[in-house]
Amino acid sequence: MIEISSTENIIPPVVKSIRINLTVEAAFRLFTTEITRWWPLASHSVFGDEAVSCHLEGFVGGRFYEVHKDQRQSEWGRVTVWEPPRRVAFSFYPGRKLDDSTEVEVTFQPEAGGVRMTLTHRGWEHCSPQFQAERDGYDRGWDLVLGKYAQSAAAAD
Repeated sequence: MIEISSTENIIPPVVKSIRINLTVEAAFRLFTTEITRWWPLASHSVFGDEAVSCHLEGFVGGRFYEVHKDQRQSEWGRVTVWEPPRRVAFSFYPGRKLDDSTEVEVTFQPEAGGVRMTLTHRGWEHCSPQFQAERDGYDRGWDLVLGKYAQSAAAAD
């Protein structure tokens, strides 16, 4: 028997993990339904300084989107997994077409009086080459975004 394997170029995912002093339920809620409290819209959004909020709808098929001060919306993705309070995943394509979508999965695991939140951003090889090149920028960008999440979690502690 001959085995044929794919030679598709797999681009390593961006993986970030932080420990915060919240319950799993509170950490999940802060990341999802309370995301507009901490997401750095001025630097990490389509509308920039004119973005007023962002939202992650809590169900499979729900939208992840931002709102402009004039109420226009820009969709960033769609929820693909909704398993509160342990896991959420969504397609991710802010400012791009659905064809250039990646996937973000966020898990929440109890750990020594707090929770370990791990974010995995994968699927770069399915994007057009110009967006594949953005992977390293997202590696740095998620540090800033999750830093804001951790600050908000510490304030809630």
